[in-house]
Amino acid sequence: MTDLEAYVDAEGRAELVKQVRAKINELKIQYIYYQFVSVTGRIVGKGVPAEHWEAIAQNGFQLVYGATANLYLDRHRNYIGYGPEASELVAIPDPETFCQLPWDKRVARVFCTCFRNREEPNNPGAYLTSDCRGNLRRIHAQFQQEHDGLHLRHGCEPEMMWLKKGADGKLDGGVTKPNCYHIDQFEELRPVFLKVIEYSRAMGLDMIQGDHEDAPGQLELNFMFDDALRTCDRLTTYRQICAQVAREYNLIACFMTKPFMGVSASGCHHNLSLWRGGEAIVKDFGYETLPGMAGTFQYYKGGENTFLPSQSSHLPGAIGLNCIGGVIEHLGALTAIGCSTVNSYRRLWDTGLWAPVYADWGYQNRTCGLRVSAPGRFEYRAVDSMVNPYLMAAALLKAFDDGIKRNLDPGEPEHRNLYEAMEAGKQVKKLPMSLGEALDRLAADEVIKSALPGEMYQVYTWYKRDEWERFLSTVSNWDVENYLDCLP
Repeated sequence: MTDLEAYVDAEGRAELVKQVRAKINELKIQYIYYQFVSVTGRIVGKGVPAEHWEAIAQNGFQLVYGATANLYLDRHRNYIGYGPEASELVAIPDPETFCQLPWDKRVARVFCTCFRNREEPNNPGAYLTSDCRGNLRRIHAQFQQEHDGLHLRHGCEPEMMWLKKGADGKLDGGVTKPNCYHIDQFEELRPVFLKVIEYSRAMGLDMIQGDHEDAPGQLELNFMFDDALRTCDRLTTYRQICAQVAREYNLIACFMTKPFMGVSASGCHHNLSLWRGGEAIVKDFGYETLPGMAGTFQYYKGGENTFLPSQSSHLPGAIGLNCIGGVIEHLGALTAIGCSTVNSYRRLWDTGLWAPVYADWGYQNRTCGLRVSAPGRFEYRAVDSMVNPYLMAAALLKAFDDGIKRNLDPGEPEHRNLYEAMEAGKQVKKLPMSLGEALDRLAADEVIKSALPGEMYQVYTWYKRDEWERFLSTVSNWDVENYLDCLP
């Protein structure tokens, strides 16, 4: 039996497929987006009329392998990852992720897992290793198996900016002034964020708090932490929601890391903890969805948070310390995943704005790359709003795995301002300060490379190396302003 056949015939799936049909009929769904996520975090897939649900649930749909790399040409006019001669992947829907779109209730969406084509001469029907979402599920399952059921629960802080359009439809500044935590600026965006929250709740995101950050039109609207895959799906859903709300208000929902100099960039800090045990709880707030499916609030309750400090120490638990040690050990390579664009490094170079630059850790210390933000969790800060969350979670799991297996010690937490500590003589490793350098660090790190298994590493690095080379070969306004008339 192939991976694809085993997946389709998994215990309990047939019943879920029937439940989705009942929900399609009840809600009068006419159309379904079958979607997966590319190496850059872009949502891709196909739309199919709802009457074909059973056929797609059984057989999937086909799309070129290159869709996992946005069907993108590199600077030499080659398709990244897969040429036009390559086979087509098979995407199989995961019925538990089925959800009605609240802005057009005739339409639903469902996430899919990707497989190699059934007719491939080699590994037919095997898991497609350039499917970042499928990789995360398998990497997390392997981690749980090797570490006595330990699993990652995390939340993220999805900063982004609401920007105005000019008469030409292009960027015309932020909707609000860059006044951090200013309620009046938050109020100015009230119609926008209330619509985002309405749609988010309808699609199963338990929204918990939000604020105006310190860049033009910059908001952070948080949702409850959860199992790693579910958190990644929710961040992906949140981005889709923001894009829809932007259309409704004729705005730009900007997830670009740093569109403006002199003000903070948009981060996506990850708050991480490893748990053992617990149970999945469903809170149904009356939305038109199935219990346990997207559109209900599902989360883990109970269990042991292994990052909590012991009674005799204020330090994180032993497993937490090992995980911090693993992240610090691999922070250079992790930066290639968390800071994944050329623009990401504008965030690191624009000094004085709290962006992490050094590989150290401390309590509530925002000058460090890792911050213990509360008992039982730590905040990974070298990640921004353009991140592919599935790749990031998988890479962090590999860093955790290495830290635990090698019993890595992160050293004592830094309580001082790290810049002042370095002036006093402390030696601290620096993060890569360009995408090219980060990719070099990734290439030299076999642990983090293992989070990009099979074809994923080739596809990701091909895409990102090409992005870096395009930048290096591009003449910009900066070049003209600095060199046009500098001689004689």
